[in-house]
Amino acid sequence: MSKIAFIYPGQGAQVCGMGQDFYEQTEIGRAVFDRATELLGFSVPELCFTENDRLDITEYTQAAMVTTSIAMTKVLESKGVKPDVAAGLSLGEYCALYAAGVMSADDAIATVRQRGILMQEAVPTGLGAMAAILAMDAAAIEEVIADIEGVQIANYNCPGQIVISGKKEAVETACEKLKEAGAKRAIMLNVSGPFHSNMLTGAGEKLGQVLEQVEVHTPAIPYVANVTAAYVTDAADVKPLLMKQVSSSVRWQQSVEAMLADGVDTFIEIGPGKTLAGFMKKIDRTVKVLNIEKLADVDVVLEALAQ
Repeated sequence: MSKIAFIYPGQGAQVCGMGQDFYEQTEIGRAVFDRATELLGFSVPELCFTENDRLDITEYTQAAMVTTSIAMTKVLESKGVKPDVAAGLSLGEYCALYAAGVMSADDAIATVRQRGILMQEAVPTGLGAMAAILAMDAAAIEEVIADIEGVQIANYNCPGQIVISGKKEAVETACEKLKEAGAKRAIMLNVSGPFHSNMLTGAGEKLGQVLEQVEVHTPAIPYVANVTAAYVTDAADVKPLLMKQVSSSVRWQQSVEAMLADGVDTFIEIGPGKTLAGFMKKIDRTVKVLNIEKLADVDVVLEALAQ
């Protein structure tokens, strides 16, 4: 019997037009987008489907991504596909919370809207930075940056791809030292803040106040937390982990390894792009990875699962 994980991408995967066919061709998808518009006070279809500058601004990106992925998930669920476990990268964790029955779609969308605003406001533009370090072992990166104040690992994405985050000068210094130490490339990322670094601790604390108003339920299925890369089965753990997540490392590779150890053999990436599928090829090439990006992909997934 196949064990299925729903996995959700994070910020950076957004693209104009994402979810449009789900909105235009399914009542379920349309209802999610229209409800998000009611909750947030601006047109989410317009944000997602028309060329604009807001889609790449954190305070809008996060709500747009979660709305899109939840709409896709609801359509897939309506076809009878249910996950055994869920996980998401950074803001994608809120989609996993929905899939696991921990948080309602309304609460997931409204909470990430506030999360995006808090993260956007936490550090003035230009003070923080992030960089992708390619083809260098995580332990070696940790060793090099240990002596550089103001920089830390933000994402353990997969073997050969680690993201660092922190004060701009510290990240730039770290990039030079990492290249000297053998990193193939160190690429500064076009982001609006030093996400998943200590500079966002205050944003996490403010997010805690937002979460006080949110009802969380005991997970119907386990989800994997970014902070610990461990299964969460107790509702009491949810909010503290989400507060920490904003300023802690995203342990995505370790999260996938935890699901693999639990016998998950089919991963369905739900959302725009194939970022997580790319990571999966470097973590374990032997497992089945499917994608829901367009409405037509739903039938492809159903066919693959029936085999």
